[in-house]
Amino acid sequence: MGYKVAVMGATGNVGREMLQIMSERNFPADEVVALASRRSVGREISYGEDEILKVQDLDTFDFTGTDIVLSSPGGAISAKYSPCAAEAGAVVVDNTSHFRMDPDIPLIVPEVNPEAIGEYKKKGIIANPNCSTIQMMVALKPLHEEFEIERVIVSTYQSVSGGGKEAMDELFEQTKGIFMNKPATETKQKFTKQIAFNCIPHIDVFMDDGQTKEEWKMKVETAKILDPNIKVHANCCRVPAFIGHAEYINIETKKPIDEARAREVMQAQDGLVVVDHREDEGYVTQVECAGEDATYVSRIRKDDTVENGLSFWCVSDNLRKGAALNTVQIAEALVRDHLKK
Repeated sequence: MGYKVAVMGATGNVGREMLQIMSERNFPADEVVALASRRSVGREISYGEDEILKVQDLDTFDFTGTDIVLSSPGGAISAKYSPCAAEAGAVVVDNTSHFRMDPDIPLIVPEVNPEAIGEYKKKGIIANPNCSTIQMMVALKPLHEEFEIERVIVSTYQSVSGGGKEAMDELFEQTKGIFMNKPATETKQKFTKQIAFNCIPHIDVFMDDGQTKEEWKMKVETAKILDPNIKVHANCCRVPAFIGHAEYINIETKKPIDEARAREVMQAQDGLVVVDHREDEGYVTQVECAGEDATYVSRIRKDDTVENGLSFWCVSDNLRKGAALNTVQIAEALVRDHLKK
């Protein structure tokens, strides 16, 4: 017997990806409902190769009888509807930023802290971390277990798809316009500066101490997911790639860190693939990780400027592992270990 699953924000990039991944992984659903705002009602969305779902109105939908809700409609909308779904008896796996730091709501990367999923019973909601945090957690988990990470410095190179479809359209239109001698300012709406052929060291809003909220998220989410004693300094940058986030990660550890052993424990980590050949093309880039489920690490090397230091390159598809796949994996663990039909 399967589950009734509703997808909130089904017409967005992440919502569509959730539906695709559920079908690919044969999620045990007897019924799948696509929910979105009133302006999308009646639109048709593919669920796998053969099934078409008609979008229903989120505002009037009755969640009674729904087992699981996968939510990615934006923070403000989720803040309104996710508690309603939970009150109706569904378990909500929420991909927005709204619930992540609520102490009564677990923040989950299934390969890292699956034991915390059971805390969903407090409010009926499980939070999905920020996309840039997720791939870093998958990479850091085995290193922390083996060497005890004390400090992390991470610099991100995040694709425009992290800003949604409008951000992807803006990069496309600006790139096309530049080749046609049109000023980029004509299409600048989503980003604060030109994104085509440019890098913008600014993601989300600025905070009082000078960091952006994206940088703050990586710090506080690491503390909640992995270890509150790890110090994190993040530098987040938007780059003109369509899909896939890249990160250069530098760690300092309590125990002496050996490059060969670090490589071994990372290779053994579920969801992590090491592709690290010290030659041309011996590493994975954002283009190659697009459409892939794994998080990839390359350029693993000692940092000799500190006593116990290591640096590596990390890439992942932010729409899949950074959002939709992680959400579905949480739901799979929920079904396997907590919800019994």
